[in-house]
Order: sequence, then C-alpha cells, then structure tokens
Amino acid sequence: MSSMESQYRDVVRQKIVDGLAAPLPVLTRRDIRLPKIRNKAVAVIGMRRSGKTSFLWQELAHRHAAGGERDGLLYVSFEDERLAGMSARELDLVVEEYYRLNPDWRDRRRATFFLDEIQSVSGWEGFARRLLDSEKIDLFLSGSSAKLLSREVATSMRGRAIEAVVYPFSFREYLRHHGREPKKQVDRLTKAERSALDRHLHDYLEVGGFPEAQSLDVRDRLDLMKGYVDVVLLRDIIERHAVSHPLALRWLVRQLLGNPAGSFSINKFYGDLKSQGIAVAKDTLHGYLAHLEDAFLVRVVSLATDSERRRMVNPRKVYPIDPGLIPIFDRSGKSNLGHALETSVLLELERRGAEVGYVHTRDGHEVDFLARYPEGGEQLIQVCASLDDPATQEREMRALIEASADYPRAARCLIAIDIPAAMNVPDGITLHRAADWLLSGDE
Repeated sequence: MSSMESQYRDVVRQKIVDGLAAPLPVLTRRDIRLPKIRNKAVAVIGMRRSGKTSFLWQELAHRHAAGGERDGLLYVSFEDERLAGMSARELDLVVEEYYRLNPDWRDRRRATFFLDEIQSVSGWEGFARRLLDSEKIDLFLSGSSAKLLSREVATSMRGRAIEAVVYPFSFREYLRHHGREPKKQVDRLTKAERSALDRHLHDYLEVGGFPEAQSLDVRDRLDLMKGYVDVVLLRDIIERHAVSHPLALRWLVRQLLGNPAGSFSINKFYGDLKSQGIAVAKDTLHGYLAHLEDAFLVRVVSLATDSERRRMVNPRKVYPIDPGLIPIFDRSGKSNLGHALETSVLLELERRGAEVGYVHTRDGHEVDFLARYPEGGEQLIQVCASLDDPATQEREMRALIEASADYPRAARCLIAIDIPAAMNVPDGITLHRAADWLLSGDE
C-alpha cells in the first residue's frame, strides 16, 4: 500500500466514524420532490448555497425516523483538503472501510450512502455505477459544481441516476423557516392573518430564499449575494469551462441580473459588446448563457411555439434563481416588486414540474407564462404586483383573452399582490392573490 493510499484510508475511516456518530441536525424541512424510481442514484443538484447538503441530512433523518438504523445511514463529504487528489480507485476505500467497521451490513442489509461534493473526485461516475451494480446500497450524490449537473449526470451515469433539484427556499419554506407557516388552509385565514401573510410576502420578495441570507441586514445580505455570484462565475463557469472572455461573461451577468424578467437577445447583446470594443463570437455568448443556466444562476424562458426556428430567433426572458439576487445589479432605484413576484412564480412553476414558455399574442401582447404540467394540464399566467390601476387590469386581462385563441385548453390565471376589493373579472379568468397561489401547490 502506498503512503498516499494509507493516508486516504485513515482519513476516510475517520470520516465514516464521524459521519455515523454525528448528531442529526435540526433543519428547516424542505419540500423537495424525490422521484420514486428504484435502483437509481439520486443526484441532488442546484445552485451553490441553496441547501443541498441540508437536504441530504434531511433525507438521512427521514430514513432514520422511518426505522432505518443509524449505522446504515452514512454521510461523507469530499470537500476536504486531506482528500485533494483522490481518484476513483481510492473511492473504493469508502466501501471497504464502511464494511470493515460494519461487517453485519455486507450482503445482508441495505445501507444508504449520502456522498456530498462527490464531483471533487475525478472518475466518480464509474465508482457510483459500480456501487449500484455490486453492493446493496441506496445512493445519494450531491455537489455544487457544474460537473454534477443534469446533462453530465445523465451522460456519465448512463441512465443510472435521477435528479432532485434543490432551489432556494420557496415562499412556504421561507415562512416555515421563520416560524410563520400557516397552520390552516389559506381560504380559512382571517383578514388580519391574510394581511400578515402579504407583509411576509413583501419581505420574501426582497430577501429571497437563500438560507444564509435570512435575518441579515441589507448590506450584509447584498455582500453575501455578490459573493455567491462571484463564486459561481469563477468556479462553476470560468474555471470549469476555461472561459476565454471572462469580461464578456461578467457583462452578460450584469445585463441579465440587472434586467430580471426582461427580454434578452444574444444578437442585440453581441452588438452592444461590439460597440464597446469587446470582440466575442455569438456562439460563445450562447455557450455562456447555457453555462449560467446549467449552474442554476439564471432560468431561461423561451417563446412558447412548436416552431424550433421561431423559438431560436425570438428573444428569451431571463430570471435569477432567487428574487434576492435582483438588487445586486439594479441601478434604477425603483421597486422591483413586480419582477421579484414574476421570478417567484416562475420558480414555483418549475418546482411543480411545469414546462414553461412565454406567449406573444397575434395582436402583439405578451402573456408571462404558458405552463404545461406533466399530468397534461395547461395554464396561461399573467403576473402583476398591483391591479389598482384600471388600465393595468384591462391590459393584463386582454392579453390572457387573446392568448386563449391559440391555447383554448389552457386555464387563464391572473396573479397579483394588491387586488382591489371590487374588480370586474371576465368569465374564464381566475384571479389569485399571490400569497395564496404561492402556497397552494395546485395546478
């Protein structure tokens, strides 16, 4: 045995001992969907600092509470400088040392391994496949890097892994974290309770859902958010993809996060960069946008159309992964409440499994979202901070009515924070208070 392997073995053994003995942390419960498909590894993915490690511990605690023996539930993090340079061959030490310490579990009982930051080890994919094939082990994998994102997992695991996506806190999770989650259905809340819920929603749209950002003052929170963006750009994109034009990438991020929910065209941005003397190919910019989406910094919504060419040539709408990122690059000084709400609605649609596009009507109006659900339902959704202005009411509802000509099966929904007490809503359009809709979980 080489001295390096001996060193790794000692570290791995200690991490296994510590992992099995660690007390289960008390964490805010996350409402993250775990696909129920047997004999697959679960790849827990999402942006850095969104709570993936906490979710691993939540699932470990859930299995323990359901009767799983503690020594059959192993958490190991590979984000450890003592394991730097570790290869896939040395990953076998995890299995060897686990069964050396727990011989009763080999071949007779089914253990669960939670391997965090596994992408730090080159060749981890082969190890994971081998584990699924040769051992009685349920496997959860998690990592912050773009190396553990969906396309790469799907390719490298050859169909042996399924995804569980961890977003920053939803509105319900935010309320739960602060001890404010309603104990009853929203339609049973009193007027005072509804008013409090609306105030909490305003706070959520400002603070966002990153767990570490909760309860920080404004300056500290913005510094934290800037740090998140910088780390994603440097480690998950610039270093990972050997980015040749980091200045262009940073301009792109400034443009996207500075115009949340805005229309974005690669062609126009390319022209803007060229006018500033920054020469970068359009294909490179397309690649940068894809990298930003892969790293979960932004979500991209394309025009809803059956024509691939129309989808490609029309502008896209780009949203941050969390409303708390919006103030970082905002220079307008205006309230971004509407954009923050639209962002939160999109993220909630993604949590609910919807495929999302936006709609241009034949008369040139826009509907924020066309949501298509796995079960077959469709919704046309307009999002607006306030409907106090009659002209705003008319504009939003007219777009929904026009869009229904092309999507007659889709339910028509208007979501707003501030809704007048007396408002004339045409037949076929359902009006939702934003807080109610975000908490509903219904299609």
